[in-house]
Amino acid sequence: MKFRPNFSDDEDDKPDYFDGPDVPEQPEEPKKPRLTPDNPDYWDEEESEFAHILPHHPRRHIVWVWLGVAVLAIAACIGFWLRYASPYVEGATQSGYLESIEYRGTVFKTYEGVLLPYKEMHDTTQIYNRDFIFSVTDKEVARTLRGYLDRGVPLRVTYKKYHATLPWRGSSKLVVTDVDSVNPAILLPPENPSESVAGEPED
Repeated sequence: MKFRPNFSDDEDDKPDYFDGPDVPEQPEEPKKPRLTPDNPDYWDEEESEFAHILPHHPRRHIVWVWLGVAVLAIAACIGFWLRYASPYVEGATQSGYLESIEYRGTVFKTYEGVLLPYKEMHDTTQIYNRDFIFSVTDKEVARTLRGYLDRGVPLRVTYKKYHATLPWRGSSKLVVTDVDSVNPAILLPPENPSESVAGEPED
């Protein structure tokens, strides 16, 4: 037995809520054109309260990029100046005998010298440590050093010390700025005649 729906005339008399007069669609309002900074009206436009969450204009990104590049460039210049141009030791002195002074270099020729420290040469309690290797940028100072080279007298040099070297400044972090002769008698304290070797009576 098949089921057949029973459609009565009463059901056809019920109002159809989906059936009504055709309402014409309202035309969409044209969108307001987005102004650009090149347009003078852009600067007279009121800023929206949601402007802080909207994406920034591309030109603002360019400004921030250039600002970051400028900050990095300034930081690099300061770092270069502190490491290569600013000495962290100035006015230091060293006394000794000049062993050699040479004018050498392939592209940048500089004066390079070696000084034998006087105190280390006369210290019999410790092993000789190292030579005092330095560079000279002043030609007059280098000429004075050459004049003392063959005389065999002790010198006192004044120098600066840098964190790093530069090719045109020399191959050493120590740069001599001044030189003068010195009396050997004042380099080391005089020997104490009261001291004597253990086991030997004093005179």
